[in-house]
Amino acid sequence: MANNFCRHWRLWILPVLTCLYALLIIILVPILIDNSIKNGFKKQDQGALVGGAFVLLALPISFYEIIQHMIYYTQPRLQRYIIRVLWMVPIYAVNAWLGLVYPEGTIYVDSIRECYEAYVIYNFLMFLFAYLNADHQLEHRLEIQPQIHHMFPLCCLPKWEMGREFVHMCKHGILQYTVVRPITTIISFICELNGVYGESEFRADVAFPYMIAFNNLSQFVAMYCLVLFYRANKEALKPMNPVGKFLCIKAVVFFSFFQGVIIAFLVYFDVISTIFDTDDKADIKNIASKLQDFLICIEMFLAAVAHHYSFSYKAFANSSQNQAWWDAFRQMWDVSDVHNDIKEHLGVVGSSLSRRIRGRSVYQQAWSSADERTSLLSETAGAPISSKSVPVASFSGYQVSNSGEALDVSPDGPSPGGINSVTT
Repeated sequence: MANNFCRHWRLWILPVLTCLYALLIIILVPILIDNSIKNGFKKQDQGALVGGAFVLLALPISFYEIIQHMIYYTQPRLQRYIIRVLWMVPIYAVNAWLGLVYPEGTIYVDSIRECYEAYVIYNFLMFLFAYLNADHQLEHRLEIQPQIHHMFPLCCLPKWEMGREFVHMCKHGILQYTVVRPITTIISFICELNGVYGESEFRADVAFPYMIAFNNLSQFVAMYCLVLFYRANKEALKPMNPVGKFLCIKAVVFFSFFQGVIIAFLVYFDVISTIFDTDDKADIKNIASKLQDFLICIEMFLAAVAHHYSFSYKAFANSSQNQAWWDAFRQMWDVSDVHNDIKEHLGVVGSSLSRRIRGRSVYQQAWSSADERTSLLSETAGAPISSKSVPVASFSGYQVSNSGEALDVSPDGPSPGGINSVTT
């Protein structure tokens, strides 16, 4: 009986979670309203209630999409990254709402949000690699493509040779943000505890302006490399409609970051103090923090709707291949690939700097030993296609193998959906 119940979890998981969520709303909302009335329904309570309403609308949209991806978990090497990206909305939304309700703990919850921001960019990159079958095949394909030149304001930089160097520079240009962001968050956290962080203060004797500048530079490099990588693979990525996905990532990350910078400038130039008629620095800092969290609550509802269409599960729902729910859940939380990739990133930074010093001609030699070790792409691209027949499932009209490889199986382009077989 129990085994039969677990075997049919796809049939009851959504109704059960819907009932639990409705029960949570029925219990939580009256408690919040009652507390607000007891406190005199202050502006703080009003902001928490309005922001909470948007959070309650955003969460079911995101959870629905996440659960559907688990139900139709037919392409693990692609969907593991999609699910991680979809978790951005619940984490951001709950984080921002907690900042409204418990402003004294903002620094703790914001640290989680800032680290996950870098994690999302990394997972989106790896999703693109997985889709493109980012192995030596990707490098060889780029070698025969026209040279991609740098864009403004970096148009004066030396060009990155198409192929291995281009993939390497884009990959590690994005991955550096995954390393930098948690480090700067920890430094900011330590500075705040020691009273030298100076949030929203642009002074030389506090850490805030330096952290803002360093994070801004690191994020700019990551996004620049992501755009450059997209330009080089635009035609190959067309079947999976990358523009909407890219805009979702870019909008959430950039809005949350630069929104905080703009609010910091408003505090610095006394705009916040004038609007809210207060000169108390603690009040101004509290208002700025709550304003950021309130806006994020609203934006996460819009992001949830955008993610629902951009990262839809429907592209995977036509396949007859299914995994057990515990496999989907386990792989969703398995971050061993992140550990391996960051370890490799730290290992190659020294080699890259050495190569730049010695000159471009030794690029292949510098990386000959890297091929003998673990490649960042090996975990994503999977094993090469063997001489046997490989089953594939369609992904938005493009064929994707079980190993996550994107395959064009017809002379005129991608074949229609369904289960097919490719023989090499």
